[in-house]
Amino acid sequence: MRIWTFDTTLRDGTQGEAVSFSVEDKLLIMQKLDDLGIDYIEGGWPMSNPKDKEFFERAKSVKLKHARLTAFGSTRFAKNPVEKDANVLALLGAETPVISIFGKTWDIHATRVLGISLDENLSLIADTVRFLKEHGREVVYDAEHFFDGYAANPDYALRTLEAAKSAGADVLCMCDTNGGTLTTRLAEIVAEVRKRFDGVLGIHCHNDCDLAVGNTLAAVDQGVTHVQGCMNGYGERCGNANLSSVIANLEAKLGHSTIGPEKLASLTSVAHYIAELSNLPLLPNQPFVGRSAFAHKGGVHVSAVLKDSLTYEHIRPSVVGNRQRVLLSDMSGRGNVLYKLEQFGLSARMTDEAKRELLDRIKTMEYLGYELEAAEGTFELLVREALQPGLHFFEVVSFEVETRKIGTRDSVTSATVILRVNEAIHSATATGEGPMNALDLCLRQCLSTVYPAIAEVRLTDYKVRVISTERGTASKVRVLVEWSDHRRSWATVGVSENVLEASWNALVDAIRLELMRISDKDESIEKAVEDYCWGV
Repeated sequence: MRIWTFDTTLRDGTQGEAVSFSVEDKLLIMQKLDDLGIDYIEGGWPMSNPKDKEFFERAKSVKLKHARLTAFGSTRFAKNPVEKDANVLALLGAETPVISIFGKTWDIHATRVLGISLDENLSLIADTVRFLKEHGREVVYDAEHFFDGYAANPDYALRTLEAAKSAGADVLCMCDTNGGTLTTRLAEIVAEVRKRFDGVLGIHCHNDCDLAVGNTLAAVDQGVTHVQGCMNGYGERCGNANLSSVIANLEAKLGHSTIGPEKLASLTSVAHYIAELSNLPLLPNQPFVGRSAFAHKGGVHVSAVLKDSLTYEHIRPSVVGNRQRVLLSDMSGRGNVLYKLEQFGLSARMTDEAKRELLDRIKTMEYLGYELEAAEGTFELLVREALQPGLHFFEVVSFEVETRKIGTRDSVTSATVILRVNEAIHSATATGEGPMNALDLCLRQCLSTVYPAIAEVRLTDYKVRVISTERGTASKVRVLVEWSDHRRSWATVGVSENVLEASWNALVDAIRLELMRISDKDESIEKAVEDYCWGV
């Protein structure tokens, strides 16, 4: 069955805490959603703020390939005739082919919030829909608080739908605005509405009971063919139905047609793209598109996945543009390590004893506080050291860091590093923007004359995590450092009670790894550790 997708990330999604898009962001996301094959993109409320007004002005010059841009607003104000209502006129001024308006369905909202009679509320709905239809617009009518209104006064809730339908609304969308309707009850109500109304019915669910996606799918089972939601589940309070999950379930699990299987393979990249513009990290465990959605850590799981991925994966990751990952930790069995080695032809190059030692070393490091599932650069270094146990590019003799602050002047940090390189002693002293920068400069100065290629490696992110707080400021910390050499990204990890020592260990491992890569151009080793940066 064909199900129409209606994305409200740019409107309802921006009502979520910490979600804020610039006009440029909204234009970029609109085009990305259009490329994905979304049918309707709700761009905002032209009357609500200058940003949305500017967005619709600039959107007029953008030609969408598939989606129909939609402006959002309310029914006319009770005191205004529809042809003079500023909100309604602003909707027409946006010049979008589709307009979505919301009206009151819950009787207490009409009488207590608007302060009008129930019949007057029906007139607001009918007048606004009729006026917009007379001006050639496709109209999506959002029945706000429909399920709460139906629970309180089912007859009146249905009358509000009838008012919109009789006036020409193209879609009647039932909104679980408070997000409190349980799935069984929601399905019963939708089934009753389906009996009474033909044409296109829609569903708009909020996630306050963590049921928005399930409620949306239940509504489709009862005959709804228009689904609304936000990418990544953004939205007010607990968010809206996560449209990426809704689409994946409708396409991959229920056999309905939404964006089509070819576009479905872009779902993960689009979700991550929008998360980047939102400046909100995508939850790793987000279904279908999250980094951990197809990640396997337990040894028993990995052993089974190696034989048949269907044992612990409900669909192939590639269907939604994601990929399988095997994590390495103290829970790892031999299967986890073998997966990484055999996947790229490295297993035959290691003895059984070397594999066992590698696994034992991983478990010990995790016990000490290392987290290799987030630092696969460190794992790659362990593999390379196991393959070439006698290869040493340099040894650290000592390092020293000093930070001075006098009065109100800026602090000054300097570092001194001494290395042994090919039996020769190299030392350097440098002043940097903090301890990590000073140490980095020293390390490169010591090595650059012998290994000039390390100049390409640069730090891109730096995270410090307290592992346990029992000892207060003396607690052990884990430092995760992300690096790039312009071709790929990777992370290394260091652990110590001293944050500088942990940082130094991660820095040294990153440089040592790059030197091993340079000395051994074996691409099969490099491929054993995948790049998990989701740049789009």
